[in-house]
Amino acid sequence: MSVINTNTVAEATSNNLRASSSALSKSLTRLSSGLKIITPSDDAAGLAVSSRLESQIRRLDAALNNVVNAVSFSQTQDGFLKTIDKALRRMGELAMLSQDTTKSTSDRTLYNQEFAQLQDYIRATAGKDFNSVSLFSATTFSVTIDSSGSTFDITGTPISGNQSYDDAISTAVGLTSSTLAQAALNFVGAAINQIALDRAKLGAVQSRLNFTSEQLTTTKENLSSAISRISDVDVAQEATQYARYQILVQSGTTMLAQANALPRSVLELLRA
Repeated sequence: MSVINTNTVAEATSNNLRASSSALSKSLTRLSSGLKIITPSDDAAGLAVSSRLESQIRRLDAALNNVVNAVSFSQTQDGFLKTIDKALRRMGELAMLSQDTTKSTSDRTLYNQEFAQLQDYIRATAGKDFNSVSLFSATTFSVTIDSSGSTFDITGTPISGNQSYDDAISTAVGLTSSTLAQAALNFVGAAINQIALDRAKLGAVQSRLNFTSEQLTTTKENLSSAISRISDVDVAQEATQYARYQILVQSGTTMLAQANALPRSVLELLRA
């Protein structure tokens, strides 16, 4: 049927061209952004899931940061305890040397001076802190272990107030006699045993922190992979679609021009 007022073929072709142009534009946006989901209508459920997973990853990052800081805190603690352990060993050595009957009073005085300096060092170390947080107190610290805010508690390792350390630090008149040197040796030995226990406990905490850090990192990787499968574009597949839409737009443009020319055939009838 030849008509002039209504060109249904041109309208249909125009609609097809509009759809192809829209698909081409969206495909171009996907390729340029690397995202599969451009608007919520592309995948409403997928967008909701990826949004929740992104939020979970952010919380995991924060939890991981807290764990890393706790690791640094415990490593700083252990560094000081390791040095205190060396100081206590030297104090034990000095106490043993002071019991030598061939040593004179002046010799013991020299040993006692070094012994006193080491006592002061341990006493001063007891007050050290990490970012304004006491390193050696009985405070309980809560460390986050997952994205929901679950925690486990770490009890501090006090030096002041611990009987073994206090005895070694505050041993009266030090190494000035064999009797006092023997008492000091006993106190120092108890402190050395205590620091071994404290460092072992700290090592157990560090082990848990390291495993927690590893677990959080693995969980983050898995969540990132899940988000990628939902929201990241498959470039090879999308490039194929992009080429297809290009052809459809080009052919649609040509066909629309042909469809718009159809009413001209009516003129041929009128001329006849």
